[in-house]
Amino acid sequence: MLAAALPGASVFPAGQTLRPPRETVAPPLGGKAREKRQRALRRELETGLDRWLDRDVAYIVSDEERRAFKNLRTDEERESFVEQFWIRRDPTPDTVENEFREEHYGRVAFANERYASGIPGWKSDRGRIYIKFGPPDDVDSHAGGSYQRPIEEGGGQTSAFPFERWRYRFIEGAGSDVVIEFVDPTMTGEFRLTMDPSEKDALLYVPGTGLTLYEQMGLANKQDRFSRTDGTRLGTGNQPLPARMGQFERLALLAAISRPPAVKYKDLEAAVSSNIRYDMLPVRLQTGYIRMAPGTTLVAITAAIDRRDLQFQHRDGIARAVVHIHGRVTSLARRPVTLFEDSVSVEAHPLMLDRASGGVSLYQKTLPLAPGAYRLSIAIKDAAGGAMTNRELALSVPRYDEGSPAISSLVLADRIERVPAQPIDSGPFVFGDVKVRPRLGETFRRDEKLGIFAEVYNFLPANRTGRIDGEITYRVTRTGGDTPLVEFAEPVAAATFRIEKLLPLNGLDPGSYVLDLRAVDRAAGAETSASAKFRVE
Repeated sequence: MLAAALPGASVFPAGQTLRPPRETVAPPLGGKAREKRQRALRRELETGLDRWLDRDVAYIVSDEERRAFKNLRTDEERESFVEQFWIRRDPTPDTVENEFREEHYGRVAFANERYASGIPGWKSDRGRIYIKFGPPDDVDSHAGGSYQRPIEEGGGQTSAFPFERWRYRFIEGAGSDVVIEFVDPTMTGEFRLTMDPSEKDALLYVPGTGLTLYEQMGLANKQDRFSRTDGTRLGTGNQPLPARMGQFERLALLAAISRPPAVKYKDLEAAVSSNIRYDMLPVRLQTGYIRMAPGTTLVAITAAIDRRDLQFQHRDGIARAVVHIHGRVTSLARRPVTLFEDSVSVEAHPLMLDRASGGVSLYQKTLPLAPGAYRLSIAIKDAAGGAMTNRELALSVPRYDEGSPAISSLVLADRIERVPAQPIDSGPFVFGDVKVRPRLGETFRRDEKLGIFAEVYNFLPANRTGRIDGEITYRVTRTGGDTPLVEFAEPVAAATFRIEKLLPLNGLDPGSYVLDLRAVDRAAGAETSASAKFRVE
């Protein structure tokens, strides 16, 4: 009974505010600021979404993000993904400017200008390292020619190809004092990253020349360079290499500089990966499913947090509570499928804090997945108070294109209202031209209306008339009872039928109830059903 989302539905991007009562205490971006951000996004997308994935962010996108992007079906969903991709990496999400994106594209432009040879600069090895890690702290550049080897490379003089050594004081995941070497063995200006210090030796394959000091002293033989098993052609004989030049150390460095940047919230990633369970922050979680396209189902993950459980911090005249969210979807064999990270906040004026902290904030994330069984691991943390909870849920993603009637997840909502079709920055829980805000507690007052939202699929036309002949029946009974207290029906005249109802509750006494939906396709002689429990107080 979680909020399902339709294609084009918007979700909370990282850094967006979870709105307190009346949704007025956290002002949105002004018109000019919003237009500026939208223009920047449109300019980025004008070059093509495939180019964005395979060129613009090829070195910083994670494998999970790449798979998730390729599973998206519409340009609207891809554009939303691109926007959230940058917001998730924005060091100052409350401002219009995204410093990370500006820095990234500045590095791409510099690489294209500085490191182009027979290929564009961003495709070169130097361009890749520069884009990922920025300018090195020190560059040792050699134009080629005579070269005196250091003793750890065997010593002695030789002739070298052009090469560069880049030194970084620190790279996360690789450690301190990281040295990366590039060699131009073709003399074309295309410097290649190498893990073999002897690759720059231009006389390596010339017998009797360019001998190392050890070879000159008779402690090594040049022919023995080609029988080494450590991945190098160094002429050091049996002399041990320094620790940082060991075979496994060089492989570890290559792996570290080849992977995309680290996950933003490491503490939450550890909580997701751990078998230890935390339950210090009360969170209500539910999942729901709705058809997105043939062979793809949209999974809606919705969380409800009572604001009284969050810790607010006062800064610049505003009381703010921040929640970090990290989620991962894996197969049953624990193979990663996709992940997501968001940072959302609740803001209020200090004078309105008592009122703002008395409500409930909702968060929703929608993910396109192929039908099948998955695991969802999610960690949610109050940034100020440190309280955290992590959960693991089973996702049984249904298949809706079987040719027989099927129904999506049934959503009980406290608000269903019309909005402009495909509005800009429409907010969470907007499905096309309707906004559906779910009630996760399934508890309603008698003076409220029970919102009912779902979709029914695969009604077949009758053979003779070619028309759809179906019916939806609604039935409300007390829990454990059989006598219907509310019962009505409506015809179905389309292959896909959307249910949007607001049911007054003033005729029901306080207690527990069950809502049953039954969809009948007379042409196919088949039916499907769904039910949901709720309380009236």
